[in-house]
Amino acid sequence: MRKFYDDVIDWRERHISEKHLVLLLSFFVGMLSAAAAGLLKSFIHLIQRFVETQLIDGGHTWWYLITPVIGITLAALFVKYVVRDDISHGITKILYAISQRKSIIKAHNMWSSVVGSGLTIGFGGSVGAEAPIVLTGAAIGSNLAKTFRLDQKTMMLMIGCGAAGAIGGIFKAPIAGLVFTLEVLMMDLTMTSVAPLLISSVTATAISYLLTGTDPMFPLDTTEAFVVNRIPWYLILGAVCGLVSLYFTRGMNRLEQWMKHKINNMWFKLLVGGAILSVLIFLFPPLYGEGYDVIRQLINGDGLTALNNSPFQTLLENNSQSSILNPQFIIIGYFAAIILLKIVASVATNGAGGVGGIFAPSLFMGAIVGFVTARIMNVSGIAVPESNFALVGMAGLMSGVMHAPLTGIFLIAELTGGYHLFMPLMIVSVISYLTIMLFEPHSLYAMRLAQKGELLTHNKDRNVLTLLKMDSVLETDFVTVFPEMTLGQLVQVISASKRNIFPVIDNDGHLKGILLLDEVRNIMFQPRLYKRFTVSQLMTSPAAILRFDMPMEKVMETFEDTGAWNLPVVDAERHYLGFVSKSKIFNSYRHVLVHFSEE
Repeated sequence: MRKFYDDVIDWRERHISEKHLVLLLSFFVGMLSAAAAGLLKSFIHLIQRFVETQLIDGGHTWWYLITPVIGITLAALFVKYVVRDDISHGITKILYAISQRKSIIKAHNMWSSVVGSGLTIGFGGSVGAEAPIVLTGAAIGSNLAKTFRLDQKTMMLMIGCGAAGAIGGIFKAPIAGLVFTLEVLMMDLTMTSVAPLLISSVTATAISYLLTGTDPMFPLDTTEAFVVNRIPWYLILGAVCGLVSLYFTRGMNRLEQWMKHKINNMWFKLLVGGAILSVLIFLFPPLYGEGYDVIRQLINGDGLTALNNSPFQTLLENNSQSSILNPQFIIIGYFAAIILLKIVASVATNGAGGVGGIFAPSLFMGAIVGFVTARIMNVSGIAVPESNFALVGMAGLMSGVMHAPLTGIFLIAELTGGYHLFMPLMIVSVISYLTIMLFEPHSLYAMRLAQKGELLTHNKDRNVLTLLKMDSVLETDFVTVFPEMTLGQLVQVISASKRNIFPVIDNDGHLKGILLLDEVRNIMFQPRLYKRFTVSQLMTSPAAILRFDMPMEKVMETFEDTGAWNLPVVDAERHYLGFVSKSKIFNSYRHVLVHFSEE
């Protein structure tokens, strides 16, 4: 088998150029990504039909409180005992693979996220299927490129093709697939990359059309035409979406950290997360599942249906008759509470062991934010169309949460067919993005990596530094000396060394300081002083000490701050490891820059 594989690779290298191979692979990546998206959708719908026909049928609606816990439990057991690897935070994992793992994504990600998210969402987990399928598509691209022994730069492109194909396939949105890859995965748009990305995205969308028809995911029944004098109200909606995006980003991040660090036992996490989710779904039924039915209702002017089967429906009916409390306040308060609690439901789902993403939650919250904003304006006497505001609100929240205004604009236009609302989509998306950028420079996907200095951006200089690793620039040919050594012993060491810096370490290997040849040059030829001085008297402290796990961007900042050309490197216990020189970093930087700048 190995010989056959080698023969295939050899034949490919002789008969198919790499440029043509990339175009061919981008087609297959798009096709496989669409197939994975279709499989996941079918798996989710199969479980949903089972829940509705076998459990809920007959009026047993209390099953809605139990099935999400069942799904989370099954997903958690699947991850723990079958996958045995963390498969949550799909987009973050892609960004990490690009910046830190040479674009290598584990092979199990081609199927594990489909199973895990299918179980979670099919049984009613309050998360989305899009991030898992994007990770699946990216894993398909990475592993196909690895199979054909393509280099890191091409593997990165194939990851982008997989992501573009996944978005195109699951949303029927080819333009959004391309733009998502450029904005969220932060890939540069070049003549080399645009054709493969388009091929994957269009191929996946075409296959999705063949499987499910050409109708948009959220077809519009009624919408009002865009009116210029409503621009100020769309500006307000954009600012509101930006602030809610900030709440979404920081709130979800902090709740996830709390679940991760405060609760260590898997079964206790299931108990806590399941209990929270069940209570929230009982009070607010729209929090069950992805929430796409609620989105369809809101953008088609049927928002009150979302109150069905909730305790607030009775309160609304009673007050509509007695007029004790304005029904409009009940409606606004109900949906405002859902906005606040959606991130709790999503974190409870994922934190307890479920697998899902934030695409659907951001679309869900965006539609409700638009609806609530419009309802408040209408109650205040400002006439605005609630369905239009719900539609563009989705774009606004997605733009803010993902820091991707173009993705928000094109995705919502393609999802709904609402191209006639392009102007308000652009206004709300841009204002939302600008608003959140005042407070949070990174998206929820990127902030975890950005805090560690492991994030690639559109800044090419910063990208190159991120791709550089300490072990690639570490120099270890420095001769070490000990504090108790005499000057005479030091002279013997100097005579056999080709370096003019000598790290001083103790018997346990801890760095105590450095000794510079210039500091002893004036006494090293005076034998009468050989026993008078020791290394401990002659050594000095380095201008700074670098940690082996320090990001290269921070390393360069340290060099600039100190003005040094050579700095020692230690591990977490301060054991000496070697030196890093500014010139070595510059040489490595030029090598990586040339490699990733080739078209």
